Amino acid sequence: MRRRLGRECLYVPSCRLGLYVALRHWCPPGGRVLMSPVNDDVIMFVVLAAGLRPVQAPLNASDGSIDPAAVPGSHWRGLSAVLTTNLYGNPDPAPELRARCDALGIPLIEDAAHAIGSTVAGRAVGTFGDAAVFSLSKHVGAKTGGFVAVADPALVPELTAARDALLAPARLTAELAYALRPYAEAGVRGLRLVRAARGLLRAVGAEERPGIRMELRPGELKEALADAPGLGGFDSWVRVDMHRYRLTPGRARLRRTQRLLSGLDPLLAAHRAGTERLLATRWAAPSSQGRPLFRVPLLVADRDAAVAALARRRITTGYLYDPPLDVYAGDVFTDASPCPGPAAWFARHALPADPLRARHVISVLDESGAEPALPPGHGGD
Repeated sequence: MRRRLGRECLYVPSCRLGLYVALRHWCPPGGRVLMSPVNDDVIMFVVLAAGLRPVQAPLNASDGSIDPAAVPGSHWRGLSAVLTTNLYGNPDPAPELRARCDALGIPLIEDAAHAIGSTVAGRAVGTFGDAAVFSLSKHVGAKTGGFVAVADPALVPELTAARDALLAPARLTAELAYALRPYAEAGVRGLRLVRAARGLLRAVGAEERPGIRMELRPGELKEALADAPGLGGFDSWVRVDMHRYRLTPGRARLRRTQRLLSGLDPLLAAHRAGTERLLATRWAAPSSQGRPLFRVPLLVADRDAAVAALARRRITTGYLYDPPLDVYAGDVFTDASPCPGPAAWFARHALPADPLRARHVISVLDESGAEPALPPGHGGD
């Protein structure tokens, strides 16, 4: 990744830990961070754990990217940083955001978890910010690991020390579980027990996301905020879907990650081909040609019905971010977007489709009669 990006890269056990390290390094406690409201709630909790105040940005309704022109001057003033999302691999307008940050004298931090292989203005996503965080759980599929890419290589020793201070010691049981997980998951899929396994988790109260968003628990969150910055009080939120996000990686993790990463180029080519196929459908906003999107946000009138139709064909729809974070968290924990309509519309209608299953997704949507969502201002709600 150092060779690909032309930047020094620091391995981290998870993208979320890398983001926390970056935010703590570049942002003073109490600072305000402009970010997307259509984003994983884990990211909001990482921002809060870093002792920062999330400020929700207005979005472009067609692809969920940040719309800098719709950010009022009052929102730009007083910011400590801008955090991009590059949702599903669609890049935020990094050149414009970089210029804004330079004018304000604040850092640009790129969350590129979905965007390995994406480019904007002829440059790779992750090469515009003071720092960029990537995930090796998404395109690469390692289910562990990530890295921080930095513009200034002289900062790597300091960032390494900050990372190491947060790591939990490696555990043999965790390594064995990681090594066996692919075989267990393949067995569950092969026996068609996925739905039964999820039902069991719900029955025993072990499912961490009963809906799209995790439970906010505002009383506990207020208590955690009193002790911020620090991950300790926020661990129950930050660890959701990845309990070992701070674990020192062992040999099994590193070897499997290296093996999967070595196949990145053909995998990106497959994502690019599937992306093109999905973008040619009537449900797509054709704004990302040529990019190997992690998921393609198809815009359907009845997203829940489309999700159900796909589920009946054993196609799971993940990476939904509805409602927007300012609706989910309220003004106690975040500053609302000054123009919430486009984000709410996108969050309600976006159906993130896996490019590697493009043919099947298109077939199901055609058979189910899914209709495209009408854009806002053209009869769309």
